[in-house]
Amino acid sequence: MLNDKLHSYIEELIPGREPLFIEMENYAIENKVPIMELVGIEALLQFLRIQDSKKILEVGTAIGYSALRMAEALPNAAIVTIERDIDRIHAAEEYIERSALGKQIQLIKGDALEVEELVREQAPYDTIFVDAAKGQYKKFFEMYSKYLSDDGIIISDNVLFKGLVTQSDIESKRIRNLVKKIDGFNQWLMKHPEYHTVILPVGDGIAISKKKR
Repeated sequence: MLNDKLHSYIEELIPGREPLFIEMENYAIENKVPIMELVGIEALLQFLRIQDSKKILEVGTAIGYSALRMAEALPNAAIVTIERDIDRIHAAEEYIERSALGKQIQLIKGDALEVEELVREQAPYDTIFVDAAKGQYKKFFEMYSKYLSDDGIIISDNVLFKGLVTQSDIESKRIRNLVKKIDGFNQWLMKHPEYHTVILPVGDGIAISKKKR
């Protein structure tokens, strides 16, 4: 993970964002809604530009911040995004409706492990972005990777979990169990026989997986 000075330096270099995005960032802070850190989402958007993704599946909409940021970065992309939390769905719908980018986004309401049929209807996807319940990452990957295009990539966020994956003396049993699941996912993913994966220490840690040829 970047040290605080380097992280602040990079953040200061990031160009200004649309007022709606600033509003969403503030809403997330005030309401304790997890959205991607600035450095992390800028890295994500650059990978999507390089990939030139035309169809994106996002597992975990939250308030729609990353979906709208992806839509802005890729004006020709269609984004299918899944969210189960009612309050976050309402917030996402409001923000998406207020933005001219909303026409690029389809919001699927429900548990990501229960809406596979709806997701399959839009397949294949050039990019699958996993940013939902961390303890379910392996299930999300196994369920939706089969809908990835041959040249597609899967990006998993929060895989370093604030650096806690390196710590063994975590007091909270709940956090300790979650860290164990994240570490298990990372170990499994890095050894996956069908994917090349790299983990980058940007934001909260992102893993980028691409099918082996």
